[in-house]
Amino acid sequence: MRDHTERDNSQRRMKIWAAIIIVSLSAVSLEPGHAAGIEARGDVLIGGIFPIHADIDRKNRSFAPHLQPCVRFEERRLGRALAMINAIEVVNKSPLMTDVNMTLGYRILDSCSDVSTALRAAADFTQQPDCSRAGSTSSCSPPVIAVIGASYSEISIAVARHLTLSMVPQISYSSTAVILSDKSRFPAFMRTIPNDRHQTTAMASLLSTFRWNWVGIVTTDGDYGRSALDHFVTEASKRGICVAFKSVLPQSVTSPEINSAINNTAQTILKNPKVQVIVSFAKPTHMMYLYQELQHRALTSRLNMQSMTRVWVASDSWSTSSSVTGNLTLQDVGHVVGFTFKRGDPTSFSEYLSRLVAAGPGSTGNNSLLREIYRLMNSSGEFSDSELMSEAVNRLREHIHANSVFSVEMAVSAIAQAVASICSSRACSTPGTLQPWQVLQVLHSQDFRLRDERFQFDSRGDLNLGYDVTMWRSQGRNIHVHHVVAEYHPNNNTFRYTNHSSTVLFQDLQSITSKCSNSCVPGEFKKTSEGQHTCCYECTNCTENYYSNNTDMDQCLSCDFDTEWSPEGSSSCVPKKRLSFSWQNGFAAVLLAFSALGILLTLLVSALFLHQRDTPVVKAAGGPLSQVILFSLVVSYISATLFVGRPNSFQCKARQVLFGISFTLCVSCILVKTLKILLAFKFDPVQQEVLRRLYKPYLIVTFCVALQAAACVCWLVLKSPSNHVTRSPTTLLADCHEGSYLAFGVMLGYIAVLAFVCFVCAFKGRKLPQQYNEARFITFSMLLYLISWLLFVPIYVTTTGVYLPAVEMVVILISNYGILSCHFFPKCYIILFKRQQNTNSAFRKKIYEYSLKTSEAVSESGGSVSRQQSGCSSVSVVAADPFKPAAVTSCRGGTCCTVLHRCSGTRHCLRRSTSM
Repeated sequence: MRDHTERDNSQRRMKIWAAIIIVSLSAVSLEPGHAAGIEARGDVLIGGIFPIHADIDRKNRSFAPHLQPCVRFEERRLGRALAMINAIEVVNKSPLMTDVNMTLGYRILDSCSDVSTALRAAADFTQQPDCSRAGSTSSCSPPVIAVIGASYSEISIAVARHLTLSMVPQISYSSTAVILSDKSRFPAFMRTIPNDRHQTTAMASLLSTFRWNWVGIVTTDGDYGRSALDHFVTEASKRGICVAFKSVLPQSVTSPEINSAINNTAQTILKNPKVQVIVSFAKPTHMMYLYQELQHRALTSRLNMQSMTRVWVASDSWSTSSSVTGNLTLQDVGHVVGFTFKRGDPTSFSEYLSRLVAAGPGSTGNNSLLREIYRLMNSSGEFSDSELMSEAVNRLREHIHANSVFSVEMAVSAIAQAVASICSSRACSTPGTLQPWQVLQVLHSQDFRLRDERFQFDSRGDLNLGYDVTMWRSQGRNIHVHHVVAEYHPNNNTFRYTNHSSTVLFQDLQSITSKCSNSCVPGEFKKTSEGQHTCCYECTNCTENYYSNNTDMDQCLSCDFDTEWSPEGSSSCVPKKRLSFSWQNGFAAVLLAFSALGILLTLLVSALFLHQRDTPVVKAAGGPLSQVILFSLVVSYISATLFVGRPNSFQCKARQVLFGISFTLCVSCILVKTLKILLAFKFDPVQQEVLRRLYKPYLIVTFCVALQAAACVCWLVLKSPSNHVTRSPTTLLADCHEGSYLAFGVMLGYIAVLAFVCFVCAFKGRKLPQQYNEARFITFSMLLYLISWLLFVPIYVTTTGVYLPAVEMVVILISNYGILSCHFFPKCYIILFKRQQNTNSAFRKKIYEYSLKTSEAVSESGGSVSRQQSGCSSVSVVAADPFKPAAVTSCRGGTCCTVLHRCSGTRHCLRRSTSM
């Protein structure tokens, strides 16, 4: 019972499709030696080549020329032939043709998807009509002035070579091989779609968008398949996409090798689980066989059906053929992303199909073919004519693709408008008046209109309208193949999503990974072994000071070694930390506070000394020279502040020069004070007179400072200090480079020599009276200076980093505070708290006591004669002004000793003997 039902359903389907073919083709030519087809008369004939059958029966191996019968009727391809018929009927009724009083006829032949059959059709189009048998030229059919077709590129190439001989324009609606754009070989070929170069570019861009770089390719052998394969591989390599495998299937589905090729392809796919994306340029039948084999292998191997799911990137050859899945669902197959040609408005064609249903038996008139259709449909008596016709058309609607209809309509419109353009200025109704090459010329030079849009073939005969990108969707077991999710524009190689829902659906594919190796994250780079695909690699960390900021980078980028660094495996460069002995540093703040305090104390001492300038203590401290010393200390404190902060060139030069000159001035003044003390109290009379003449305080100070200034000028001119950046692996230290360390040493050494001279001289005068005893404090301050700077040298040489300027700054502050504390603080104490000692009488008293002590010590050490014969019975003070010579005479026995004092520090002692 079941077999009987299936047989009835099969017969019913055959009757339905027989009816559709006969209705749509109007008149079948069955002449011997001619291909099966349909013809409708008109003033001008347009040929059509459509693959209504999928193959031919190759069992007849006769050597004699013969027609091979067509097998395996293809439902979806019939729609294109019907679209051509409808487009011609619409044009004939339009003002375009009625204004020139012309009608278009057609002659449509079935290529049966076979090159030889298609060539027979092309020969049929170009042969001259034999009008001798008709007896009248009026009944002679006009020649074909243009051909629409074929479908497959390989067939179009063969047909184009034949039609080129007569320069008959050929407009294909689906042949995309790039070679057909070569006008030197195919000058008469044109098409209403882009060539495969744009499609393969679009596919490669799509894969690159989703970062799929490990893909497989399945294609059908032949000109189309090979050309598409080559161009896709070229475009893919430009974008870093690797092809894991290539499978080329025999062109004919009846080929003996087809089964083994399908088996090998399925095995290859299952053995490459990392290849989750497969690009297919195969025919629909090949894809159907491949899916069946994948299913069979999954079931026999007891594999999960998910193991065969992939992302299938479908070319225009099968992107609209939902029948390829057979009894599989999209859950079994995976995702199908298809590239289709631009869609048009199918309203006119849909109305044409509706008219076929509405025609019914009463509209046959004198059309014997229509009567034969209804007779065949009513032979079983199971259904009425209208029911069979309605069911047949509804089934046909399922296989009608708006993009195919649009491409055929554009071809018909282009030819019709070219004919109208030529025939508007002359009569074309007589056969032979209108030549095919004339139509070809107009097609290349003029644009044409379709539904208020203008189109024009480019110099290669192509219409580059772009592509619609579709994603197959399923509802239950029904698969919808026309869901457009994006548009591809070949002019700028970009995708544009149609709406938000499409965007979400399209971007869901981003979760799918098709890579030979896992992506290298930022911080790593791809390391490819020799002989491997570039897409198969190991991820290796970037080395120190190199980084990668993107995934799957071929090599790491270098940081700017001068200003940046990065650890191993870094995704970015880190700016080197800029270091300096800055104002924000806590230690720097402490030192600055001490500098400010030193400046304040120095100014206060200067003000106090200026106020007490006429007192003996201030005069004993040096008088005007004390103000010079205090001024130099202020400048020295200021120079210490220049060691803080990010240095500039001026700061580097100023801080050393200011300190060198200011401290030289300070030590020079102290040296003068020391020499003054020694001149007053220590030298014998002969040496004393010589040194008194040489002793010029201000000249000595000027000379000492001038030498230091000259050294500093030479330092600045020849090799001056400058700001410098010391680069370490992770930091940038802003400091000062001293330029010439020899000059730096000379500057410090010169001050040290002066300080040492002061120390020696002050050490000799350390036992002077208290009011004059600055020698003790000078000794201590110079000793402190020398020790601190002796310690500075090794510390400065061995110290690096931020705190190197702090070392010199500390030594400067120690030196300044040593002089301030030893030279001035004791005097300030006397001025403020021991005022009774800050009088002339107190100074004279101390001098007198010291003179007595000194004379006694001298007498005792001079010899017994003096002690016995001489003596001082009285002491008289000639002058009491401490800054002027004072004569103190001491007499004992018959000998008197006169001592000359200068309260400023100079002492002269003259001993003479007088008789009473």
